[in-house]
Amino acid sequence: MIRSVDQNGTWDVQSLVTLDEAIPHLRAGESFILGLPISAVLAQRLRVPTVDSNDFAEMVRIQIEKTLPYASDEVTSDFEIIEQSETDSIVSAIVVHNEKLSEIAGPLLSRGYIPSQVTVYAAQRGATHAAEGAALLIYPEGASLISAITENGKLSLARTLEGTEPAQLQVDLPQLTLSAELQGISTAFPNVLLDESCLPLRSTVEHLFTSCPEIVGVEMPPAKTGLNLLPESWRQRHAQLVRLKEWRKRLLWGAGAYGGLIFLLFAYLMIVNFRVSRLAKAVARDETKVAFVRNAAAAWNGLRPAIDPRYYPLEVLLNLFEDLPSDQVHITVYQQSARQISVSGEASSPALAYQFAQKVKKDAELSAFQFQMGTPSILANNHAQFRLEGKAR
Repeated sequence: MIRSVDQNGTWDVQSLVTLDEAIPHLRAGESFILGLPISAVLAQRLRVPTVDSNDFAEMVRIQIEKTLPYASDEVTSDFEIIEQSETDSIVSAIVVHNEKLSEIAGPLLSRGYIPSQVTVYAAQRGATHAAEGAALLIYPEGASLISAITENGKLSLARTLEGTEPAQLQVDLPQLTLSAELQGISTAFPNVLLDESCLPLRSTVEHLFTSCPEIVGVEMPPAKTGLNLLPESWRQRHAQLVRLKEWRKRLLWGAGAYGGLIFLLFAYLMIVNFRVSRLAKAVARDETKVAFVRNAAAAWNGLRPAIDPRYYPLEVLLNLFEDLPSDQVHITVYQQSARQISVSGEASSPALAYQFAQKVKKDAELSAFQFQMGTPSILANNHAQFRLEGKAR
């Protein structure tokens, strides 16, 4: 019996199915729980002393091994506590032979499917319908009819009945109750549960236990049980599969993020290429206008000395005379071409020559030219002879 579990750990709406029916619905890495039939396990009700919780599990394991017909390394066991007092504890111990378990789960293992939990289907049904008190549950497993006794939702005793006829049930159920009483289980069942597929047996069960059995259906979802008969090798392999699934998920996220970045980069390059193409077309479209403007600017620059008043010789010469710092500075030679001015003069001292050059450079009316003056020459009369040159900007 198998039921699938979704990623949040809750039961799926899948109904109870066999392995062959379940495999097509499973996906790699999907969590699912395998519920074993009664014929595959040994169920025992043990009474053990109550000891420290750290040693309790080991003590129960030793008690289980004492009653096993197999070597301890050939089986997987687990237990649930039914009742516990300060002195004694009653536990439900379940054992499965590893070879039998591998045979049952062969179709799963051959395809790489490993359950997250291996439990007993009878324990699941008992935990679902009778979590408190004692209960008798009668239900089919394949072609067999199962009678199971649970206490507080834990499996205490289970038998495969000889047949499904009412007459055979009248023989088998009293034997089951006798076995239960010998193990100290109360047979005054407050809950008698009969699977809906066994409805023809209702009157027989009611006659045997003088109480009306409750009809129950397939559990969707069943209650969880603490039993886990997952072998250690399966547990390790399942942990590896879980880690592998996580790594695959991370790789997929990483690949998706990397692909997204590549896509964004490609889109950015496409946008840039599109804009460059548009600019290139705009430049080509305006090239004629730009050439016209460039040629017009060159023509105006050529005509500037003739049409710009700042380049008129009389205007320039007038501004130069206005910048003379004193009557001790004289302009002796003035030359002007279309793009250059040359001014030679004589000052009574080098300081006056430099002062004249500084005033010319700062004159806003002469800003169309850039002036430079070399070191003045000292004449025999100690006057300074200078040369000031200006180039059109």
